[in-house]
Amino acid sequence: MSATEEPTRVVVVTGAGSGIGRAALDLYTERGWNAVAVDISPAGLGDLADRPDVAAVVGDVASERVNAQAVATALERFGRLDAAVLNAGYGGGGPIEAPGALDRLAEVLTVNVLGAAAGIRAAAPALRQSGGGAIVVTSSVSGLRGDPSTWAYNAAKAAQINLVRGLAIDYAAEDIRINAIAPGGTVTAMTRSQVEHPTFGATIARRIPLGRWAQPREQAEAIFFLTSPAASYITGTVLSVDGGLSANGGILLPPAGPGEPPG
Repeated sequence: MSATEEPTRVVVVTGAGSGIGRAALDLYTERGWNAVAVDISPAGLGDLADRPDVAAVVGDVASERVNAQAVATALERFGRLDAAVLNAGYGGGGPIEAPGALDRLAEVLTVNVLGAAAGIRAAAPALRQSGGGAIVVTSSVSGLRGDPSTWAYNAAKAAQINLVRGLAIDYAAEDIRINAIAPGGTVTAMTRSQVEHPTFGATIARRIPLGRWAQPREQAEAIFFLTSPAASYITGTVLSVDGGLSANGGILLPPAGPGEPPG
Protein backbone atom coordinates (compact mmCIF):
# COMPACT_ATOMS: atom_id res chain seq x y z
CA MET A 1 0.00 0.00 0.00
CA SER A 2 1.41 3.40 -0.99
CA ALA A 3 1.61 6.33 1.41
CA THR A 4 -1.39 7.97 -0.27
CA GLU A 5 -3.53 4.84 -0.62
CA GLU A 6 -6.43 4.51 1.81
CA PRO A 7 -6.35 1.31 3.90
CA THR A 8 -9.18 -1.16 3.49
CA ARG A 9 -11.66 -0.53 6.26
CA VAL A 10 -12.61 -3.26 8.70
CA VAL A 11 -15.87 -3.92 10.56
CA VAL A 12 -16.99 -6.39 13.22
CA VAL A 13 -20.61 -7.53 12.78
CA THR A 14 -22.33 -9.56 15.49
CA GLY A 15 -25.38 -11.67 14.80
CA ALA A 16 -23.95 -12.00 11.28
CA GLY A 17 -25.34 -15.44 10.57
CA SER A 18 -28.76 -14.29 9.42
CA GLY A 19 -31.26 -11.45 9.16
CA ILE A 20 -30.10 -7.86 9.60
CA GLY A 21 -26.61 -8.96 10.63
CA ARG A 22 -26.06 -10.98 7.45
CA ALA A 23 -27.48 -8.15 5.34
CA ALA A 24 -25.03 -5.76 7.00
CA LEU A 25 -22.11 -8.13 6.49
CA ASP A 26 -22.97 -8.51 2.81
CA LEU A 27 -23.35 -4.76 2.34
CA TYR A 28 -19.99 -3.90 3.91
CA THR A 29 -18.08 -6.51 1.95
CA GLU A 30 -19.81 -5.53 -1.30
CA ARG A 31 -18.51 -2.01 -0.68
CA GLY A 32 -14.95 -3.15 -0.22
CA TRP A 33 -14.65 -3.60 3.55
CA ASN A 34 -13.09 -6.55 5.32
CA ALA A 35 -15.22 -8.01 8.09
CA VAL A 36 -15.24 -10.19 11.18
CA ALA A 37 -18.54 -12.06 11.37
CA VAL A 38 -19.70 -13.16 14.84
CA ASP A 39 -22.61 -15.48 15.55
CA ILE A 40 -23.59 -17.99 18.20
CA SER A 41 -24.52 -20.52 15.50
CA PRO A 42 -21.66 -22.22 13.60
CA ALA A 43 -24.13 -23.10 10.84
CA GLY A 44 -24.88 -19.44 10.24
CA LEU A 45 -21.22 -18.75 9.46
CA GLY A 46 -20.47 -21.96 7.58
CA ASP A 47 -20.54 -20.40 4.12
CA LEU A 48 -17.85 -17.84 5.06
CA ALA A 49 -14.98 -20.24 5.66
CA ASP A 50 -13.14 -19.69 2.36
CA ARG A 51 -13.68 -15.96 1.96
CA PRO A 52 -10.48 -13.87 2.16
CA ASP A 53 -12.42 -10.73 3.14
CA VAL A 54 -14.28 -12.29 6.10
CA ALA A 55 -13.10 -13.94 9.31
CA ALA A 56 -15.65 -15.89 11.36
CA VAL A 57 -15.90 -16.06 15.15
CA VAL A 58 -18.41 -18.40 16.76
CA GLY A 59 -19.61 -17.44 20.22
CA ASP A 60 -22.08 -15.72 22.51
CA VAL A 61 -21.84 -11.91 22.48
CA ALA A 62 -22.74 -11.83 26.19
CA SER A 63 -19.20 -13.11 26.78
CA GLU A 64 -16.40 -10.56 27.18
CA ARG A 65 -14.04 -13.20 25.82
CA VAL A 66 -15.97 -13.54 22.55
CA ASN A 67 -16.07 -9.77 22.02
CA ALA A 68 -12.35 -9.51 22.73
CA GLN A 69 -11.71 -12.40 20.34
CA ALA A 70 -13.68 -10.67 17.57
CA VAL A 71 -11.63 -7.48 17.90
CA ALA A 72 -8.35 -9.39 18.19
CA THR A 73 -9.27 -11.30 15.03
CA ALA A 74 -9.85 -8.03 13.18
CA LEU A 75 -6.44 -6.73 14.22
CA GLU A 76 -4.58 -9.97 13.55
CA ARG A 77 -6.26 -10.79 10.23
CA PHE A 78 -6.78 -7.31 8.77
CA GLY A 79 -4.58 -5.00 10.81
CA ARG A 80 -7.16 -2.50 12.06
CA LEU A 81 -10.76 -1.83 13.11
CA ASP A 82 -12.91 1.03 11.83
CA ALA A 83 -16.45 0.10 12.88
CA ALA A 84 -18.47 -2.32 14.97
CA VAL A 85 -22.06 -3.34 14.28
CA LEU A 86 -23.46 -4.79 17.51
CA ASN A 87 -26.53 -6.44 16.08
CA ALA A 88 -26.93 -9.71 17.99
CA GLY A 89 -30.01 -9.78 20.19
CA TYR A 90 -32.50 -11.96 22.01
CA GLY A 91 -36.25 -11.55 22.56
CA GLY A 92 -38.53 -12.38 25.43
CA GLY A 93 -41.65 -11.51 27.33
CA GLY A 94 -44.78 -13.32 28.38
CA PRO A 95 -46.64 -12.76 31.65
CA ILE A 96 -44.41 -11.23 34.32
CA GLU A 97 -46.14 -13.42 36.94
CA ALA A 98 -45.33 -16.62 35.04
CA PRO A 99 -42.80 -19.04 36.54
CA GLY A 100 -39.26 -18.16 35.49
CA ALA A 101 -40.21 -14.72 34.19
CA LEU A 102 -37.41 -12.92 36.02
CA ASP A 103 -34.87 -15.53 34.92
CA ARG A 104 -35.96 -14.88 31.34
CA LEU A 105 -35.59 -11.13 31.92
CA ALA A 106 -32.04 -11.69 33.14
CA GLU A 107 -31.25 -13.66 29.97
CA VAL A 108 -32.70 -10.97 27.70
CA LEU A 109 -30.86 -8.19 29.50
CA THR A 110 -27.62 -10.17 29.45
CA VAL A 111 -27.59 -10.73 25.69
CA ASN A 112 -28.93 -7.34 24.64
CA VAL A 113 -27.48 -4.94 27.19
CA LEU A 114 -24.41 -6.67 28.60
CA GLY A 115 -23.61 -7.93 25.10
CA ALA A 116 -23.73 -4.40 23.64
CA ALA A 117 -21.68 -2.99 26.52
CA ALA A 118 -19.08 -5.74 26.13
CA GLY A 119 -18.93 -5.08 22.40
CA ILE A 120 -18.33 -1.36 22.90
CA ARG A 121 -15.77 -2.03 25.62
CA ALA A 122 -13.84 -4.38 23.32
CA ALA A 123 -14.05 -2.25 20.17
CA ALA A 124 -13.18 1.17 21.62
CA PRO A 125 -9.42 0.63 22.11
CA ALA A 126 -9.02 -0.70 18.56
CA LEU A 127 -11.03 2.20 17.12
CA ARG A 128 -8.80 4.57 19.10
CA GLN A 129 -5.75 3.01 17.44
CA SER A 130 -7.32 3.75 14.05
CA GLY A 131 -7.81 7.40 14.97
CA GLY A 132 -11.53 7.06 15.63
CA GLY A 133 -14.44 5.12 14.21
CA ALA A 134 -18.08 4.25 14.66
CA ILE A 135 -20.24 1.77 16.55
CA VAL A 136 -23.87 1.01 15.77
CA VAL A 137 -26.12 -0.97 18.12
CA THR A 138 -29.25 -2.61 16.71
CA SER A 139 -31.99 -1.66 19.16
CA SER A 140 -35.68 -1.65 18.19
CA VAL A 141 -38.84 0.46 18.07
CA SER A 142 -39.72 -1.79 21.00
CA GLY A 143 -37.17 0.22 22.96
CA LEU A 144 -39.10 3.42 22.23
CA ARG A 145 -42.57 2.20 23.23
CA GLY A 146 -44.36 -0.75 24.77
CA ASP A 147 -45.67 -3.92 23.14
CA PRO A 148 -48.14 -6.44 24.59
CA SER A 149 -46.46 -9.33 26.40
CA THR A 150 -43.00 -8.13 25.37
CA TRP A 151 -41.97 -6.23 28.50
CA ALA A 152 -38.57 -7.91 28.86
CA TYR A 153 -37.59 -7.10 25.30
CA ASN A 154 -38.98 -3.56 25.68
CA ALA A 155 -36.85 -3.04 28.78
CA ALA A 156 -33.68 -4.43 27.19
CA LYS A 157 -33.99 -2.44 23.99
CA ALA A 158 -34.71 0.77 25.90
CA ALA A 159 -31.62 0.13 28.04
CA GLN A 160 -29.54 -0.30 24.88
CA ILE A 161 -30.63 3.14 23.68
CA ASN A 162 -29.55 4.93 26.85
CA LEU A 163 -26.35 2.87 26.96
CA VAL A 164 -25.59 4.28 23.51
CA ARG A 165 -26.41 7.83 24.57
CA GLY A 166 -24.27 7.70 27.69
CA LEU A 167 -21.24 6.10 26.07
CA ALA A 168 -21.48 8.34 23.00
CA ILE A 169 -20.82 11.28 25.32
CA ASP A 170 -17.89 9.51 26.98
CA TYR A 171 -16.16 8.71 23.67
CA ALA A 172 -17.03 11.76 21.56
CA ALA A 173 -13.76 13.57 22.30
CA GLU A 174 -11.87 10.62 20.78
CA ASP A 175 -13.92 10.75 17.55
CA ILE A 176 -15.54 7.42 18.35
CA ARG A 177 -19.17 7.82 17.37
CA ILE A 178 -21.80 5.53 18.94
CA ASN A 179 -25.35 5.39 17.61
CA ALA A 180 -28.30 3.00 17.49
CA ILE A 181 -30.90 2.08 14.94
CA ALA A 182 -34.44 1.19 15.97
CA PRO A 183 -35.82 -1.20 13.36
CA GLY A 184 -39.51 -1.81 13.00
CA GLY A 185 -40.95 -5.07 11.68
CA THR A 186 -38.36 -6.62 9.37
CA VAL A 187 -38.61 -9.76 7.22
CA THR A 188 -36.09 -12.26 8.56
CA ALA A 189 -36.00 -16.00 9.12
CA MET A 190 -37.27 -15.38 12.67
CA THR A 191 -40.24 -13.26 11.57
CA ARG A 192 -41.15 -14.92 8.30
CA SER A 193 -43.93 -17.00 9.87
CA GLN A 194 -45.44 -13.79 11.27
CA VAL A 195 -45.13 -11.96 7.96
CA GLU A 196 -46.74 -14.83 6.05
CA HIS A 197 -49.50 -15.46 8.61
CA PRO A 198 -52.86 -14.94 6.87
CA THR A 199 -53.89 -12.14 9.23
CA PHE A 200 -51.04 -11.12 11.52
CA GLY A 201 -48.57 -9.94 8.88
CA ALA A 202 -51.15 -7.82 7.09
CA THR A 203 -52.45 -6.38 10.37
CA ILE A 204 -48.98 -5.17 11.35
CA ALA A 205 -48.36 -3.78 7.87
CA ARG A 206 -51.55 -1.70 8.11
CA ARG A 207 -50.20 0.00 11.24
CA ILE A 208 -47.00 0.99 9.42
CA PRO A 209 -47.52 4.23 7.49
CA LEU A 210 -45.40 2.94 4.59
CA GLY A 211 -47.68 -0.10 4.54
CA ARG A 212 -45.13 -2.91 4.57
CA TRP A 213 -42.50 -4.72 6.60
CA ALA A 214 -38.85 -3.75 6.04
CA GLN A 215 -36.28 -5.85 4.24
CA PRO A 216 -33.00 -6.56 6.09
CA ARG A 217 -31.06 -4.66 3.44
CA GLU A 218 -32.95 -1.48 4.35
CA GLN A 219 -31.78 -1.81 7.95
CA ALA A 220 -28.25 -2.54 6.75
CA GLU A 221 -28.21 0.64 4.67
CA ALA A 222 -29.06 2.69 7.76
CA ILE A 223 -26.31 0.96 9.73
CA PHE A 224 -23.78 1.59 6.97
CA PHE A 225 -24.76 5.25 6.79
CA LEU A 226 -24.13 5.71 10.52
CA THR A 227 -20.61 4.28 10.19
CA SER A 228 -19.80 6.28 7.05
CA PRO A 229 -18.20 9.73 6.66
CA ALA A 230 -21.65 11.02 5.69
CA ALA A 231 -22.63 10.65 9.37
CA SER A 232 -19.45 12.23 10.75
CA TYR A 233 -21.40 14.68 12.94
CA ILE A 234 -23.91 12.16 14.29
CA THR A 235 -23.37 10.51 17.66
CA GLY A 236 -25.55 9.52 20.58
CA THR A 237 -28.67 9.27 18.46
CA VAL A 238 -31.24 6.58 17.73
CA LEU A 239 -32.40 6.36 14.12
CA SER A 240 -35.85 4.81 13.70
CA VAL A 241 -35.93 2.63 10.58
CA ASP A 242 -39.53 1.60 10.89
CA GLY A 243 -41.59 2.91 7.99
CA GLY A 244 -43.13 5.52 10.28
CA LEU A 245 -44.39 3.02 12.86
CA SER A 246 -43.07 4.94 15.87
CA ALA A 247 -44.64 8.14 14.53
CA ASN A 248 -48.08 6.51 14.64
CA GLY A 249 -49.89 6.94 17.96
CA GLY A 250 -51.79 3.72 17.28
CA ILE A 251 -55.28 4.99 18.11
CA LEU A 252 -56.28 5.15 14.44
CA LEU A 253 -54.90 3.31 11.44
CA PRO A 254 -52.92 5.32 8.88
CA PRO A 255 -54.65 5.96 5.54
CA ALA A 256 -54.85 2.87 3.38
CA GLY A 257 -52.63 2.72 0.32
CA PRO A 258 -53.98 2.19 -3.21
CA GLY A 259 -55.83 -1.10 -3.43
CA GLU A 260 -55.73 -1.74 0.34
CA PRO A 261 -58.86 -2.29 2.39
CA PRO A 262 -59.65 0.72 4.61
CA GLY A 263 -59.43 -1.16 7.92
